[in-house]
Amino acid sequence: MLERKFTKVLEQFLNENQNKILLVNGARQIGKSYLIRYVGKRLFTHFVEINLKEDKEGEQVFASVHTTNDLYMRLSNYYSEPLGGKSDTLVFLDEIQSYPHLMTMLKFLNQEGKYRFIASGSQLGVALSQTPSVPLGSVEIQQMYPLDFEEFLWATGISKEWIANIQAHYKKEEPLDESTHNLLLKRFQYYLLVGGLPDAINRYLEDRNMVRVRMVHKDIHELYRIDASQYDEEHKLKIRRIYDLIPSNLENKKKRIVYKQIENKTGKHFADYADEFEYLSNSGVALEVLAISNPRFPLLESEQKRLVKLYLNDVGLLTHLLYGLNVNAVLQDIRSINLGTVYESVVAQELQAHGFALHYYDNKKKGEVDFLIDDYERLQVLPLEIKSGKDYTEHSALSKFLEAPEYGIERAIVFSNEREIYKKKGVTYMPVYYSMFLHKETADADAVILPELETV
Repeated sequence: MLERKFTKVLEQFLNENQNKILLVNGARQIGKSYLIRYVGKRLFTHFVEINLKEDKEGEQVFASVHTTNDLYMRLSNYYSEPLGGKSDTLVFLDEIQSYPHLMTMLKFLNQEGKYRFIASGSQLGVALSQTPSVPLGSVEIQQMYPLDFEEFLWATGISKEWIANIQAHYKKEEPLDESTHNLLLKRFQYYLLVGGLPDAINRYLEDRNMVRVRMVHKDIHELYRIDASQYDEEHKLKIRRIYDLIPSNLENKKKRIVYKQIENKTGKHFADYADEFEYLSNSGVALEVLAISNPRFPLLESEQKRLVKLYLNDVGLLTHLLYGLNVNAVLQDIRSINLGTVYESVVAQELQAHGFALHYYDNKKKGEVDFLIDDYERLQVLPLEIKSGKDYTEHSALSKFLEAPEYGIERAIVFSNEREIYKKKGVTYMPVYYSMFLHKETADADAVILPELETV
């Protein structure tokens, strides 16, 4: 079994939070159901799993459920053994977005407390926006993603202790020795090929046969396209078109979506496709990166949806589409192959998995910078530039960005294949695998205590 960081999220919630229902959102085929099943069976005597998508496409046993008593009755018929109570029974409602009326019912199931419930879905963001009565206060939503690079290292035999030692070097901004650097860089290249989808990683671990791995990528990529068919014909065609355009758009100089290409019509804007973009990002199959022209901390205050970049949710899918079975495109330094798109995609994947909202810098005079993230420690914006070639020190837009006094930006990071770490004119140059240690600062709820107020 692949070890996942999300296991702790599930365990902590089910052990400690007795008064809410957990909703796990994320794209299909990232391991949500498997992980919930694994944790649920381990923590509860009775574990009931119902795939509502399969039910909707089959017998529709739960289609006519409109009261909690209806649900309890069908659960007792569905589960062959007598159910217990809240302390020892977990009911898992998988693909709950298939039945929006059950989303509304979660509030009442939680209030009655007959059993513990957990739900998951691949389009919960879309479903919640269409639910007439969102069960606020009764649910907690957690986002799950494909395996990040650190989890891939675990899967390929790298110990947590060894990674902790690497992280200590990162915190001190120290380079690794040559052999360790080469080992990590090779693992990183393999991650670019295999990606973070559990089925692809398991297939790779069986015999390292990339033909079989690419078959997994092909099937999942097609599944993501087919999932758009839940919409009416007009939306479905536009969603598929936008999704299909992602790799080619990323190969362009600007990398952002060109709206006129979607329907081959001029005069189109983001607003014309807002629903389609919402589906692709909320379903987890694409990563949306919003433009920032006037960066201020926090970035949320400055984002705009006029200029959007989209990345695929998994770098393995991207290298499958771009290079197929030619693994040398990634493993060897081939001059004609520019891996910039692939490197940017994997960093976007890492940033989102680690809690960051995705933004990039766009300015007509100064140019573009690949990513901007919030630096909560310094209360500043931190620009990131991702380089895959030998020209990693060439970044005119980033230099202009740092020189702009109105922004007050003190530092930036350039990630590349180079081992050495050094600073020059506010830029820290680091090896690209160190991007796995960028995490949005989160503190334990008991760790941030406000001082006592003065008495009057």
